[in-house]
Amino acid sequence: MIKVGIFGATGRIGKLLIESLGNDNEAKLSCVFVRNELQYSIPEGVLVTNDIKVFLESSDLIIDFSSPEATKILLDCAIDNCHKPIVIGTTGLNDMQKDLMLAASLKMPILYATNMSRGIIVLNQISKIVASTLKESDIEIVEIHHNLKKDSPSGTALNLANTCAKARGLDLNKIRISGRDGAIGERSKDEIAVMSLRGGDVVGRHTIGFYMDGEYIELTHNATSRMTFAKGAINVGKWLVKQSAGLYSIEDALSM
Repeated sequence: MIKVGIFGATGRIGKLLIESLGNDNEAKLSCVFVRNELQYSIPEGVLVTNDIKVFLESSDLIIDFSSPEATKILLDCAIDNCHKPIVIGTTGLNDMQKDLMLAASLKMPILYATNMSRGIIVLNQISKIVASTLKESDIEIVEIHHNLKKDSPSGTALNLANTCAKARGLDLNKIRISGRDGAIGERSKDEIAVMSLRGGDVVGRHTIGFYMDGEYIELTHNATSRMTFAKGAINVGKWLVKQSAGLYSIEDALSM
């Protein structure tokens, strides 16, 4: 039985991870890291701690859905003290935090994914084919999430945009736009727009449009339950504990 530690246990996905592990035959909840007070009950025998070193030592696998700042603290401690497999689903990481994750992966297996959904993986693969085949199309990406989401655009939308850019041999950082206002002139040929909407309790919707003269294709993925992300993280975690040190993607775990 894999002992799982949840980092970010007070968040929405954290609570669902705890629920999912209660019904899993291969993994069990062993420890949760909580900086302040835990506002809900957890199964008897589960360790609750604010000591990261103790947290790491009490787990075979860490699943992290926290914040960029908290993920940095976790990685710093893991590098120095305890080289455990870590699944990271935290979004909004900056370049420094991603570099730290890469450095940590030299000592332990780390899987990083902005979305743990199999459907998003398929959408990403299809988008790569369409972007490279319909090179004349204008690519526009729109994502919508609940009104509590803090980062924008979503990590998933940026990943989809990056896939499309690479399929055309382009650098997303040079061609991405995430807003239009005023007399900005005509749309440039290579730009990829990534637009964000926020409202209500929308779990997640991502649409990629490939627009041409006389026709267009729109591909949409809808997440209808956050449990999809929790179960996905646990499944890839079971795969990760068998791997050597390195930085892995969800595609690696699912052989897609």
